[in-house]
Amino acid sequence: MEKLRGGRPTEKLLWFLSILRGETSIQEAARKHGLTVAEVEDWKERFLLAAENALISRPKDEEALREEQIKRLKQKIEELGLIQERVPPRPCPSMG
Repeated sequence: MEKLRGGRPTEKLLWFLSILRGETSIQEAARKHGLTVAEVEDWKERFLLAAENALISRPKDEEALREEQIKRLKQKIEELGLIQERVPPRPCPSMG
């Protein structure tokens, strides 16, 4: 297993591009490199946000990027909350 936590940025970029191209799944990459799926998904989110920022004519500063990431995470939390509300509770087997 090759750990990427302390690897060179170029190595991480090449590895990460394989995920974005669909050559490697997030789960497979996390397992291979000793990371959690959540860590890889966080890297992906931050990478795409930074790439989007680099392509606009007036890039945002770090604080604005952080605020945008917080906004996106809050939206995800709300979506998950709505999904959980729709799922009916399952009866407990021991209550039976």
